[in-house]
Amino acid sequence: MSKTVFITGATSGFGAATARRFARDGWAVVISGRRETRLRALADELSFLAPVHTIVLDVQNADAVRDAIESLPATFQDIHTLVNNAGLALAPDAMQRVDLSDLHTMINTNITGLVNITHTLLPSLIRTGAGATIINIGSTAGEWPYPGSHVYGATKAFVKQFSYNLRSDLQGTGVRVTDLAPGIAETEFSVVRNGGDRSAAEAVYEGTVPLTARDVAEQIAHIANLPEHININRVEMVPVRQAWGPYAIHRDATQPAPAPTQEA
Repeated sequence: MSKTVFITGATSGFGAATARRFARDGWAVVISGRRETRLRALADELSFLAPVHTIVLDVQNADAVRDAIESLPATFQDIHTLVNNAGLALAPDAMQRVDLSDLHTMINTNITGLVNITHTLLPSLIRTGAGATIINIGSTAGEWPYPGSHVYGATKAFVKQFSYNLRSDLQGTGVRVTDLAPGIAETEFSVVRNGGDRSAAEAVYEGTVPLTARDVAEQIAHIANLPEHININRVEMVPVRQAWGPYAIHRDATQPAPAPTQEA
């Protein structure tokens, strides 16, 4: 009997690539997302490789999450791996210049949605026991600050700490928890973040070699297929061309130099 993976945010990017990766290995795949047309197209593509079940779902809606999971067909009810991929970034400008509604959308999707799905699927994962895996898609933004990250980075810091705390709660159940934190990756992420402006999104990747969705999907598959006695707490993966910058120091030519101190 094949194992079952449940993937949120499967209509594009990391989620779609992950669905393809697990289906190639013969896993039963539950794919969820808000865009029904894309879900159906992906299901049609994968149905020749593995059993597929689609759920049109907004993870922010706790009642809809509960109803969808309670309605899973019997062959998809025993979840081995949960990939909490649904999430987004909006409003890349400084916080004082962005709409409050965009900040709420990030919180409701990246935090509330993550908690809704995880809490509802925990009974199934605990029933699976040894080797069951929760992979939460975090971000390097959850560890390292940069201008315009404000609430997005804070939501991904939540993902990291939630993963650690959840792992503590699940001690003794056999369920593993990983925070997978990619750096710059070329997907629709930047298109969404820039309000649909594709030229602005393309500029993010211009002149460099970012991660791809397939790179991240390979890492997800690696984690899920590890021997059941191994837990990866956190993976931070970035392209070779991405590293840390120096501290930002604001300099103002009109600012007077500090007065010299008096020696005793």
